[in-house]
Amino acid sequence: MTSISSASPHPAGRSTEFLLGARDTLPLLLGAAPFGLIFGALASASPLGIVGALGMSALVFAGSAQFIALSLLGTGASALVVVFTTLVVNLRHLLYAASLQPQMARLPQRWRVLLAFWLTDETYAAVHHRYAHDDGAPFKHWYTAGSGAAMYANWLGWTAVGAFLGQASPALTHLGLEFALVATFVGIVAPLLRERPSIAVALTAAVVALAARDLPYKLGLMLAAFAGVAVGVWMDGRRRLQAAGDPR
Repeated sequence: MTSISSASPHPAGRSTEFLLGARDTLPLLLGAAPFGLIFGALASASPLGIVGALGMSALVFAGSAQFIALSLLGTGASALVVVFTTLVVNLRHLLYAASLQPQMARLPQRWRVLLAFWLTDETYAAVHHRYAHDDGAPFKHWYTAGSGAAMYANWLGWTAVGAFLGQASPALTHLGLEFALVATFVGIVAPLLRERPSIAVALTAAVVALAARDLPYKLGLMLAAFAGVAVGVWMDGRRRLQAAGDPR
């Protein structure tokens, strides 16, 4: 994934940042496309229908939460159970938001609300790389908007395609296209595993996620996240002590 060079003497303007955010997200759009296609096909075949499928993608915009909500609605679960379960699944976004808070705190509320709605795993990966370049560029939030807008349009578009194709070809949901999403997330995480703390965090989260995969409401996902954070904080603190000459 490319981004603006931190050595550039001329900070990019609003439109340039927006277009770069969309461009740098293009590889991730390909991974999300089959996911949106399958959701559209499944949702259109459910009581939601085509309109409901498009409405959920437009208003919720959270792939994994939408699949879980669709599954729960199919079993007749109450609205409270659906809301609670999807809330737990999306709690990882609190970690993303906490990471970006120092850069976003100065923005007006209208910007924070918009960017919070558009915050996804893929957009966070793109934005993380952009903010890693401490070049003092004043319009980085436009980069975030470009990435988020691209993901949003991509998700809506493929939901629509899946919804209409799903009516014509119900076998669409059995092609195994969801593997593309797994490959996308591997592509997001792998470039970040360069140091021992990040590798330890990833391995810890993976082990906990596998061990807790049978917990209800996807609680294993949050346990894995918190375990990874705990290991990362511990290793970072230990490294700081060693750098200061403390033998502990």
